[in-house]
Amino acid sequence: MENDREEDTITYGVVVNHEEQYSIWPVDRQLPRGWQLVGKQGSKAECLSYIDETWTDMRPLSLRRAMESAASAAAEEPSASAENF
Repeated sequence: MENDREEDTITYGVVVNHEEQYSIWPVDRQLPRGWQLVGKQGSKAECLSYIDETWTDMRPLSLRRAMESAASAAAEEPSASAENF
């Protein structure tokens, strides 16, 4: 395709949603509902590099919280072996 050979001159911004999932978005476009800029702008490569460094846990925030809650609840329960003594 001809567009593949053209240089991408768009300035992108790094955006994040309420689940702390990251993406990039052209800065000259209105953001989709539920997304906000995090302050990083630049070329596509720069923004994707920032995301690679920043977004180290790909799980959505709601899943991380549910897993933390389940782990806390399991830690508070007495173990079956401790009850036998």
